[in-house]
Parts: sequence; structure tokens; C-alpha cells
Amino acid sequence: MQTFFVEIKCKLGKTYEVASQLADREIASEIYSTAGNYDILAKFHVDDEVDIGHFIAKNVQSVEGIADTHTIITFKAF
Repeated sequence: MQTFFVEIKCKLGKTYEVASQLADREIASEIYSTAGNYDILAKFHVDDEVDIGHFIAKNVQSVEGIADTHTIITFKAF
């Protein structure tokens, strides 16, 4: 199992719509609104054989209202 986080920058006024669309897709284990350079932080878990880049392009970046993403791949939980 691979765990990674995606910071999401939304188009102005679209944060809640983007968060709702992500929740409706049921692909993120956790979704948070954040302050700073990005508007949303989402946590994902995928099987080891899943290509994270393709997963993000197909399932996350395709959400209407997203302006930019930044992916953080994790290696080990403590």
C-alpha cells in the first residue's frame, strides 16, 4: 500500500466545490481545508502496483475547479 498527500490549489471561490467533488469520488481517505499556498490537503492510499502519477492525473487533476497540485509521496510512518 502506498500513501501520499496532494496539496490542491483551487480556482478562486471553488474550494468547497472541489472538496465536495473529491469526497463524492470516495478516493481520498481524508480531506482538509488549509491556509497558505494551497487550499486543500488530501490523503490517499493506493495499491503498490498503482502508478501515483496516473492516479493523480486521472482522478484528482480532472476535478473541475483545480488550478494546481503538489504531491507529497511518503515512505514510512512512525
